[in-house]
Order: sequence, then C-alpha cells, then structure tokens
Amino acid sequence: MTHVDTAETGQDGDRRQDTGPGPRHSGIRRAVLLLARPEPWRRGPVLTASALLLGLLMLLHGSVPNGIGHLGSLVETFLPWFGLFVPVLLAGALLRRSAAAVAALLLPVTVWLSLFGGLLGDRSHSGSGLLTLVSHNVGADNPDPAATARALAASGADVLALEEITPEAAGTYERELAGTYRFHAVLGTVGVWSSRPLSDTRPVDIEMDYGPLAATKPFDPASTRALRTTVDTVRGPLVVYVAHLASVRVTPRDGFGTAQRDRGVQAIGRAVAAERDERVVLLGDLNGTLDDRAFGGLTARLTSAQDAAGDGFGLTWPAGFPLARIDQILVRGVRPESSWVLPDTGSDHLPVAAEISW
Repeated sequence: MTHVDTAETGQDGDRRQDTGPGPRHSGIRRAVLLLARPEPWRRGPVLTASALLLGLLMLLHGSVPNGIGHLGSLVETFLPWFGLFVPVLLAGALLRRSAAAVAALLLPVTVWLSLFGGLLGDRSHSGSGLLTLVSHNVGADNPDPAATARALAASGADVLALEEITPEAAGTYERELAGTYRFHAVLGTVGVWSSRPLSDTRPVDIEMDYGPLAATKPFDPASTRALRTTVDTVRGPLVVYVAHLASVRVTPRDGFGTAQRDRGVQAIGRAVAAERDERVVLLGDLNGTLDDRAFGGLTARLTSAQDAAGDGFGLTWPAGFPLARIDQILVRGVRPESSWVLPDTGSDHLPVAAEISW
C-alpha cells in the first residue's frame, strides 16, 4: 500500500504541516461560542442595571428635579466625572464575565462621548488673536498677592480681570500692576486692568441680598462684586463685564445651596441682554459650571471661549486638584481664537485666559 503524505512542500524544499486556523481565529471562535451560551448573559444583573442607570442619568440629566436641594444642578455640575464609573463597571463586568453588563456599558459610553467627546481635543484656531483676556479669582486668603500680581502681569494679558480683591490687598495689586497697565478700575472686590483706555465704568447689581427684605435694601457700590466697563481697542469699543457670583455650598439641610448665585446669573443675564454694544465679554468667577441648567439663559446669549477654542475641559477649581471649571470667559460679537488655563499663583483658583479677534 502506498502512503500519501498530505504535508505541503515549500519552494525551499521544507515540509510544512497544515496546522489549521491560527490563534487569532481560534480566539474569535471561542469568544463567539462563549457569547452564544446563555450563562454570560445571565451573570451580573446588578452591574447591568447599574450601567443602564448610569447611561440614563447622563442622558436625562435635565430631568433630574431641582426642587429639593437643587439636586439637578449638583448632578450637572459634576456631570463629566460620571464617566469615571464606566471603567469601574467594566472591570466588574469582566471579573464576573457578564456579557450583558459589557453590552449595557455601550449606553453610558455613547452618551458621555456625545456630551463631552468634543471637548477632548484642541479646538484652538491658527490665527493670532487681537486681544488677550485673563480672569483670576486671586483669593481672599492669598498668602502672597504681590507674587500673584507679578505672575499675572507676565501673562501677556491686554485686559486683566481680578475677583475677590480684599481691601488689604487692593493697594498691592494696584502697585504691582501699575508698571504693566496704564488703566485700571477697582469697584468693591472686583477690578479690571487694561493696556487700553477704559470708560463708562460702573458697578453692576447682582442682587447678593437674599430674603424678604432684599427689595427694600439699597445697592451698596462699596460691596459690589460685578462691574461693567468699556475698553477702547484699535478696532472699536469692547464692553467688559467682570463678576464674582455668590459661592455655593452643599449642606445636609439645604442641599446644593445655589439661590444667591442663581439670582446673580439672572441679573448678569439681564444686563447683557440689555447691552446695545455688539462686542461683549464676561470675565469672572461664576461659581458654577456651564453644564448647570442655571446658566442656560446666560449661555444662550454668550459663547464660552473654552468650549469654542480651548484644549480639554480647562478645569480651574480647586487649584491643587481641579474638579470643575467655575472661572469663565464668555463672549458675544467676537471670535475666540484660543483658550487656556494658567499656572497656579497661590490662590485656590487657577487663572483662565483667552485670545479673541473680530
């Protein structure tokens, strides 16, 4: 009997054995067979439900009620961070070998990317800006305001807005910034420094008093936390608002306490809406992220420089480990070319900067 050898012979005379499908195809085949079994789809029901709830929470965040403790605003303030639950749930799904949980995670991943995926890349434009704007909450407890002022003077800002200026530190900022900026105005705890002339500077009432007697109390310019001024640029006037809205706190009794801040948002929104000048910028510590529904009326009129021309999320607070962007540069009638966050200056906030043109 003649023996037939089925081995192949290559051009070099070597004999190669037919080993069948490669390891890659074998792995795919094993995965398909594993997913075809019912057990992986039955495992991890809690993980599956958690993934679906996470996706629905991010998708329907606007439906979270705000009536009790401003829960909706609290969720929206930290909405981008909800994406951190995805790798945690994925690790649990893989550990449990739950195909259902892995599939369910497609919902929160898709929703997160649709909400924030556009913020991951660099959105700056190639053209150079006409003006550089910088805003900084310098911090009432800043241990070295002189060093902060020098750092800001070196930033290259044409217009510099400061918030939370204390009476004790006001002279320091004026003295240290005088060599860089010819023009400046300080009203209450906010100020603006400019390389171009300023005019029509006046306080803006952001309705800080809250309660049944608020309407009967006269506005005190000495305690103002917002101002409006006009910068005379080489291409015409630019209206600049500087604001430091009320702080927010999370307490067991009141939840996310935003009532005074929300009144300030509405007051600034009305001032901007009544502004007849075409070019308007708002600089300041707004004590809230623009994902918070409370800012909807303001963002309908103004564009975030960071969203339009920044790189990443541009988080600013707290300075040591930023969790949220509550320091904003918002514009109307001008084009943001770039936006970025400046290094720590000793405050509990990081400064923000933007280049604009028109």
